Amino acid sequence: MTYLFISDLHLSPDYPRLVRGFFALLKEYQHQQTQLYILGDWFNAWIGDDYTAPWLDEIVTALQHFHAAGNQVYFQVGNRDFALGQKFLDQFQGILLPDSHVLEINQLKFRLEHGDALCTDDIGYQRFKKVIRNPLVLSFLRKTPLSFRTKLANGFRKKSHAAQQFKSYEVMDVNPQAVAQALANVDILIHGHTHRAAIHEQEGKKRIVLGDWKEDSAQILVIDPQQQDLILKLSTFNY
Repeated sequence: MTYLFISDLHLSPDYPRLVRGFFALLKEYQHQQTQLYILGDWFNAWIGDDYTAPWLDEIVTALQHFHAAGNQVYFQVGNRDFALGQKFLDQFQGILLPDSHVLEINQLKFRLEHGDALCTDDIGYQRFKKVIRNPLVLSFLRKTPLSFRTKLANGFRKKSHAAQQFKSYEVMDVNPQAVAQALANVDILIHGHTHRAAIHEQEGKKRIVLGDWKEDSAQILVIDPQQQDLILKLSTFNY
């Protein structure tokens, strides 16, 4: 059994190399009895599980083969694909996890999350998240036409990009107190979102930040539970 953790792929038809990179990852780990954990921002935008397109059909087919080979896909929503639901994952027997999830490997407790909830200093974003992730708002949006949701998603991306130009590094990074709280009852925290791949030590515990996917490589975490002492280090996956 292999545990594989990735985040922030931002897949879209506009960046076919990233999609090919994802296919390469599935091929690399298809025959290793892999539990694949995707910790948010799998897609650059998600307008609803009723959205279909040829490039997305190819991804679903690849994941169906991946699952048929004895592997399992788990997914947590991110700030870009928070509307992705179990309906889409059902196509390849994927499992939707809650915003935070505790996984135990070799008596060590790992907390998994996307990471945006840790950036509590970004008050504007946290307010927006509270509104847009409200179940009533999501339910209403899912009933609107795809064309409307597409325009809305494009507008959100533009506003987000513009807002980031005026935010400091510290505001967009994790808050130390939020991290301490997340680590309170676990040994290791794994997240993405900040795009700053690294392994941090905090009071004898570890915070592992997964990297965002580039044009030809990504920083991922692979854990082999057969090792007596788990090796926790980020690996570069080239595609």
